[in-house]
Amino acid sequence: MSSTNYAIAGACTGLMVGLTGIGGGSLMTPILLLLGVAPGTAVATDLWFATITKCAAVGIHQRGGAIDWRVVRKLWLGSLPVAAVTVAVVSREHISGSLGWLTTAVGGAVLVTAVGLIAAPRLQAWARNSRLGEPDRFKSRQPVLTVMAGALLGLLVALTSIGAGAVGTVMLLWLYPLRMTPQKLVATDIAHAIPLAMVAGGGYLLMGQVDISMLLPMLAGSLPAVVLGSIIARRARPRWLQIGVAIVLFCVAGLTLRSALAN
Repeated sequence: MSSTNYAIAGACTGLMVGLTGIGGGSLMTPILLLLGVAPGTAVATDLWFATITKCAAVGIHQRGGAIDWRVVRKLWLGSLPVAAVTVAVVSREHISGSLGWLTTAVGGAVLVTAVGLIAAPRLQAWARNSRLGEPDRFKSRQPVLTVMAGALLGLLVALTSIGAGAVGTVMLLWLYPLRMTPQKLVATDIAHAIPLAMVAGGGYLLMGQVDISMLLPMLAGSLPAVVLGSIIARRARPRWLQIGVAIVLFCVAGLTLRSALAN
């Protein structure tokens, strides 16, 4: 794949990340795998792609005051330590040369992501009813459940580079059905994802899995696109776009899982 094609893929993914907070891992990692990139390299390179791309977006969202830092800090309590431990375990697998299962894991994560996007409104409606029906009970569980959600995201992201965007968005809608406006949802999810991807990506970097020759053109495409998407997201309603992304992800998941089974 040429540098131009990497840049185009990065631009498309960056635009999606800026608009919805989704796509950094769930689109780019499967694309790299389908192009024959080794699983460890695909995951590692995408983690740094997502980290740098989302750094460009978070400043714009912060200026709009959309980031809910209280929620972000609770997510970090679960996600960062779990990601660090997961990468340490994967590093031992890397030494033994047994990372073939990663392609299957990525395909499964993309499939879960797509289902989560489609089901998000129903989950939010159910959570809203619970929040309004039993407010004290619901609110008392929010802190612990948020930390647990962060831990699950840390595991997913460290294993596959997927989950911080789409799965994180669905979790936040379920945990904070009244608090999360569309703009706040995207901004909070992006802010949480940056240190998480850095922790996971740092481990893969130490393993020598990051491919700079792929990463640089991907970033050249994504950085201007994610800024544009973030500006538009402050005024747009991205639900229609989430549905389109979900349809694409169903197709990508099928191709990735088929590739894994063929190998």
